[in-house]
Amino acid sequence: MLLRIVAGLALGVVTLVALGGAASALAGRPRGAGELIDIGGRKLRLVCAGPADAPGPTVWLEAGAFGVAEDLSVVQARLAERGVRSCAWDRAGMGLSEPGPLPRDAAAVMADRDALIRAARVPGPFVYVGHSMAGLAGRMWAASRPDEVVGLVLLDASTPEAAEVPGARVWIDRFRAVSRAAAVTAALGLNKPVSWLVPDRIGLPPDAARLKRWTIGAVGHQRAAAAEVDAALDSGAQAAAAGAVPPETPVAVITAGPAEGPGRSAWKAMQAAPARESKNGSVLNLPEATHTSMLGGANADRIVEAVLRVMADAQARRPG
Repeated sequence: MLLRIVAGLALGVVTLVALGGAASALAGRPRGAGELIDIGGRKLRLVCAGPADAPGPTVWLEAGAFGVAEDLSVVQARLAERGVRSCAWDRAGMGLSEPGPLPRDAAAVMADRDALIRAARVPGPFVYVGHSMAGLAGRMWAASRPDEVVGLVLLDASTPEAAEVPGARVWIDRFRAVSRAAAVTAALGLNKPVSWLVPDRIGLPPDAARLKRWTIGAVGHQRAAAAEVDAALDSGAQAAAAGAVPPETPVAVITAGPAEGPGRSAWKAMQAAPARESKNGSVLNLPEATHTSMLGGANADRIVEAVLRVMADAQARRPG
């Protein structure tokens, strides 16, 4: 009897995997904006908008954990309306980009970004705009290459010091567990039906929302995202080892959610620190926004204004 039960469970798992694969194949892979750029044996997706000959630094947009270029598509469109050139990308294995070797830590992200910028001939210098966990990669880039990254805009972002905030490591461990579980359920085909029930928490245009929803059931995307989350502490250590961002670099920090509450003051202080340490820093909290909705239409103009201010400060410091 026990063998029959085990065999039945095994058959059920195999069936779920087969059905999940069939559902993914039927759903198809969305085309998405931008283009796939060969960086030497594999391709990464790059989405650029705004005038190619726009003056000033290029704005580099980077989504957080589980994110793709679409996460910042509303901000990117508003920047283009203001005549600003910006580029967003899908990191290796995420969205429409092909996977890269493990581990998927900040060093790997930086190497891929370098290769993509070279292959696509994206002109620098850059103002880096990073959401959530992308704050780690942004800190590493800005600290190690201040001539390349001339400004930072951090959107409800983490910093290398986040792990030292009381309770943060417990939250990180839980996030790791959830990320790994999402990769498993995606492989079983369970994420696909769920993806149509998950609301768009950002407020994206229809095509962007469609691709974002597709990533929930995409096995490769979920595995790559889990690998990035698994490497979060290592990414933080790598960013910290790069040193401090030069105080001359303008930094704008925008956070979301109430400032008061258990643990919130310590977390907000950690997020604001990069701006406090800059000679041209600013901090703005959006109490009515959430971690995701801050990227949508209701708040995109606040982000754009911060980007323009950082660009102006960077150009004033580097008139050439």
